[in-house]
Order: sequence, then C-alpha cells, then structure tokens
Amino acid sequence: MPIDENRRCAVLGKPIGHSLSPVLHQAAYRVLDLRGWRYDRIEMDEDGLPAFLSALDDGWAGLSLTMPLKRTVMTLGTPCDRWSSELRVANTVVLGGDDGPLLFNTDVDGIRLALSHAREHSRGSVQPVGDRLDVVILGNGNTALSALAAVSMMARDLHVVVAARHPESRTTLRDFARQRSDRMTLETTVLDGSLRCIAEADIVISTLPAHAADPLARRVAPETTGNVTAQDGTAPLTPKRGAMLLDVAYDPHPSLLGHRWSQAGGLSIGGEEMLLYQAIGQVHRMTATSRGGDPRTVSWPREGFSPTDGHEVDVVLENAMRTALWEAM
Repeated sequence: MPIDENRRCAVLGKPIGHSLSPVLHQAAYRVLDLRGWRYDRIEMDEDGLPAFLSALDDGWAGLSLTMPLKRTVMTLGTPCDRWSSELRVANTVVLGGDDGPLLFNTDVDGIRLALSHAREHSRGSVQPVGDRLDVVILGNGNTALSALAAVSMMARDLHVVVAARHPESRTTLRDFARQRSDRMTLETTVLDGSLRCIAEADIVISTLPAHAADPLARRVAPETTGNVTAQDGTAPLTPKRGAMLLDVAYDPHPSLLGHRWSQAGGLSIGGEEMLLYQAIGQVHRMTATSRGGDPRTVSWPREGFSPTDGHEVDVVLENAMRTALWEAM
C-alpha cells in the first residue's frame, strides 16, 4: 500500500556534495512506495548540529551523519542499539517520536554485510565464519573501530593487527579488544611495518582516506609477476589467494589498492558495498514508524541468516538500491 505522507530525511556533513546517500535512499523510497518522502544533502559542521536538530519540525523522519558528526550527536539524542551505545558513534538519527532523537549505528553491520556478501558470491574466499581469522585494519580512527566491531562478529578466534601512522594514538580499539580477550588478540604497528601481516591476512580493511593507501598499493605485486620487485622497486606484497580487501573509500572506484589487490589474486570489495548495506539499515530505521513499526525494535539485520537468502537483508530492496548506486557511480 502506498504511503503518501510528506516526510524529509537528509545526509549531513562537511563537505557533503559528493555523497551518494540520496541516490540510495530515494531508490529505497520507490521500492517501499513512500511517495511523499524526500532525501537531501545538507552541509553541516559540529558547531551547527545542535541548533539544526532543535529547529526541525515534525515533518522530519531521519538524518544520516558523516564524521565528525557521528560523535557530536551522542550528546544530543538517545543511543538505541548495541553499537551506538558501546562505541559511542552513531551514523543514524530517527526523528518524529516523543522521545527526541533516537540514535543508531548501522556502519558496523554495513561492514560485516559487505564482507559476507562478497564471501558468498565469490570463489576462493576465506574460511567460513566460526574459524580463526587473521585481520589487518589500516587506520585507527572511528571507522576502524566500526571495522573492529564488525569482524568481532565473524569468527570465534580473531587475531587483529591495526596499522596506522601513529598506532598508539588511540586506545579505543585496544580497549574494545581487551574486553574480548578470550577470543580476540590485537596488535598495533606502523603502516610501513604491516606488509608481512597483510600478506598473511584473511581480511584487510582499509579505513584510510582516498589515496592514503596508494604507497602501500604500489607494493602489491600482480599474481603473474611471482616474486619479482613491486612497482616501486621494493620487495613485493602478495596477498593470500582469495584474501578479502575492503577499502571503505569509494572514490576513486576502484582505488589503486583495490585494483592491484585484485590483480594479485585477492578479492577486492569497494567502499560502495559498505555504503549500500549501512544505508539499508538506515532506511529500515527511518521508515519504521510510517510503516507501522518501532525503529528501536526493527529486526535488521536478522541474525543467523546469510545476506543473500532474502532474510537478513530484503533482497528486493538491496537489488534496487545496488542498481541505483552503480548507475550513479
């Protein structure tokens, strides 16, 4: 049944003109027959967020947030799911209820589902969920923390290496791992010292800004070159065959790291996959009230199912949003 009410949503950040979130959300509104819904881009910095939130009227349904607003908003609303509460980071604000802004984190499941989808659809993937996983996370900012939370759900025995320019500058990742010391170990290293770990990893997640991983990418040797020197004349980095790389940066697409990873026999996943799955979660939360539900009790993603069988993720919604995203890229 079509829903004709007029509701507004938007993605906030600075800069924000490059955001593909409107493409994804508007595709979802068409599938869900939300005829009066619109989704915009609004440039917003940390200082302006409190006044903006307090001025919104009842026509607003939700907001998507980019960094650093994901942390700023934590004092302006109520965290309502596991990861917004634990990580103190929220990328989703649901509006229009009596309890003020409701905060959610769909980034963590966005990363997990991007990896899971790639594993299910590709040959030569890493071992199944439940076995030991060796993971390298490039970067140690807020997205790295979401990445660590995502892989924490993927195996019972995890060894994680966090490689960053200043690896000891953030303690949040180490604190997260310490709370799970029975099944997770975490080491830190500088980026230049991560080559051996990357070559042995089952999963590599780059949370670095666009082009920041290019020097590392030039060390990746295409599979056909064997053990000859890498592009920059140094010893090559050859990933395990089928090892997964998720580069959260989606512009350029593919990134140099993703391109060379694929050439070297690895499985490269673009940041648009994370963008897609976190947006699906946002849509479910933001539209729940209009569709007769409660955003706090939305069952997304459903536990215990593969994202490819139509249970954990609505396959019709996923396909429509994926198609719109690819057409816009």
